[in-house]
Amino acid sequence: FGSGAILAGLLALEISIPQILTFLAVANGVAVWLMLRYLPTNPMWDLVNILFRAFSRLEIEGRENLDKAGKAPILAFNHVSFLDGPLAMAITEEEPVFCIDENIAKAWWMHPFLRFCNHMVLEPSQPVATQKLINAIQDGDSLVIFPEGRVTDTGGLMKVYDVAAMAAEMTGSMVVPIRIDGLERSYGSRLSPSHVRRQIFPKVKVTILEPVKLDVPAHLKGRRRRMAAGSELHRIMSELVFRTTNVDQTILQKIIKVGRGLGMRRMATEDPFTGSLSYGRLLTGARVMAVRFAQDYADQKRVGILLPNANGTVAVFLALISAGKIPAMLNFTAGIRNLRSACKTAELKTVLTSRNFIEQAKLEDLVEELGKEVTIVWVDDLKETITTKEKLLGLWNRAKPLVERQSTDPAVVLFTSGSEGVPKGVVLTHRNMLSNAAQAGATIDFNIGDKVFNVLPMFHSFGLTACTILPLVRGLPIYLYPSPLHYRVIPELIYGSNATILFGTDTFLNGYARTAHPFDFRSVRYCVSGAEPVKASTRKLYMESFGVRILEGYGVTEASPVLCFNTPMYNKPGSVGKIFPGIETRLESVPGLREGGRLQVRGANIMAGYMRAEKPGILEPPVDGWHDTGDIVTIDEDRYITIVGRAKRFAEIAGEMVSMAAVEAMADELWPGQLTAVARIPDPKRGEKIIMITENPDANRPQFVAFAKSQGAMEIMVPSEIRTMEVPVLGTGKIDFVSVQKLVEELYEVEPEHH
Repeated sequence: FGSGAILAGLLALEISIPQILTFLAVANGVAVWLMLRYLPTNPMWDLVNILFRAFSRLEIEGRENLDKAGKAPILAFNHVSFLDGPLAMAITEEEPVFCIDENIAKAWWMHPFLRFCNHMVLEPSQPVATQKLINAIQDGDSLVIFPEGRVTDTGGLMKVYDVAAMAAEMTGSMVVPIRIDGLERSYGSRLSPSHVRRQIFPKVKVTILEPVKLDVPAHLKGRRRRMAAGSELHRIMSELVFRTTNVDQTILQKIIKVGRGLGMRRMATEDPFTGSLSYGRLLTGARVMAVRFAQDYADQKRVGILLPNANGTVAVFLALISAGKIPAMLNFTAGIRNLRSACKTAELKTVLTSRNFIEQAKLEDLVEELGKEVTIVWVDDLKETITTKEKLLGLWNRAKPLVERQSTDPAVVLFTSGSEGVPKGVVLTHRNMLSNAAQAGATIDFNIGDKVFNVLPMFHSFGLTACTILPLVRGLPIYLYPSPLHYRVIPELIYGSNATILFGTDTFLNGYARTAHPFDFRSVRYCVSGAEPVKASTRKLYMESFGVRILEGYGVTEASPVLCFNTPMYNKPGSVGKIFPGIETRLESVPGLREGGRLQVRGANIMAGYMRAEKPGILEPPVDGWHDTGDIVTIDEDRYITIVGRAKRFAEIAGEMVSMAAVEAMADELWPGQLTAVARIPDPKRGEKIIMITENPDANRPQFVAFAKSQGAMEIMVPSEIRTMEVPVLGTGKIDFVSVQKLVEELYEVEPEHH
């Protein structure tokens, strides 16, 4: 400000530009010399602060939390660049002690920095490092640590060393989580140009969260206690990343921001029929169609989408959002009864679909029946009527939604799978879906060098949020394929597209493995499976045949949908991983169960509410924000969640609750690769009994009895009868348990349950 005022004055006196520049250089030089010479605090602190504020527009949020941390806190920063240390110096009012990795401290470029700050050199893997930190805390020093130990190569959280966690846990010091955002785009970052667009002076924001204490079980000792402390610190840092991610915007606004940041020419989506779409072309198409949709459906709040995985489907979805409409994603494999129910529930008057898709999928009869209830609009016909003027206007306005919406407004209506009854409409807001994407991003290191292969249909919450919205808002290209059932084609396309992330279900992954070449999955970094339990045989098959580890996850449509999944750092086979940051859990006890309980969840990703067929268009929000998943789970002391089974899929036999899913899991171990399901029917002696149906022609009960005994299973877990027949499956790849139950009831001529 002083330089600006002097400059204005000198210009008013008509002094020449070279003279002005010389004067300013001398004046600023004198000012810096006086600061270094006479300021009572460390002058480097103020100089660095001035430089960051002047060139990087430094913004600090939550500075007051430093005052709440008490004596000798541990300031835990994420580590995105080599400029993080000077930045930490700039935002701390009292001079802390910097904990610096031994290998970094040896670098020549670190020597000038070390001259101006108190520091200690640590080797994180050595036990003596913990004692050094404890001594510093006991001396009353606040510590600056970078728990990852090194600058990130991925843009996300990396390995967190437990040395600082142990020091905090043993001394009771408060940990202050601090996020640096912006310096990952600087030239001090280790990210490659394929990961980030570099800037000379990127805008920098620092967010300081409330201080916390590590929560480590008191009974743990030795190495287990150390690992638990490290895991807790990693959880805190993941919470930091999630809570400091901006989710208060719409999906379209976020995608526009990503397109601007990475460049509108960056590839967004690709399919085998129409090629690839850049962010610019995708947003242009969405804007053009949005104008038409806003005019044609001005009196409609929700519009149905009956389309496969394709570039056009993404454009139609975004176009409806831009037009201020709520897309309702319809399941074309659900049958006419469920489709009619969905249209009634969401009060749909119009359904958008494609002639080519309907003809190739042989759904003419279904659409003809549906057309009796709603108006069918062919989007491929719409494309032919768009004029050059509309295209030019769409290009000009592509970075602006046609109708402004808020993050709390509904973004989409999805429908539950119907595996246990009539589908319910699930209303998700923009904030719900962006929160779930942020939770996933805070848990695993997705980066823009990745490419997602999406075969899961977008009418499924997993296929829409995890496989489509998540990649788009993080700048990951998506390869879209319309049918997950093309087992011979898909492995070849994964190989040809160089996809690094594959989402699937156990059923589909099994199908791909049977036909894939050992080299087809060479590029896959992450293979994430959800929607149904991953069988041990599938996990073993992928590891032995392709060297790919399946990371099992778990979610429900009502949670947008992902609640947890295993990661490369925290992976426990048989579990579904640890709960995402920002999600609260509680277990409701179930009579007759020896362990576990009914899982209830609350968080920013939990739905706005249900729409039910009996109350069309009426939103029923979850009570106090809690959603009952209907799943029985256990949570161990390391926070891993294991699914025991659906609450509705337990049989009460001789006073004991028996998980039907556990019986099916045993069948898979005994007969790997064979589809098997069980149902329950009344039994006059023991209350209920279990009937198994399987596609294994050699299956028999004596064989199952012997296997159950060898596994130490209870006798009541053995099915009363085993029958060989085709097992009903939904279009999403999950077993159709409603049809299985009905099939068994018809076979044994018993009164049907209430489905």
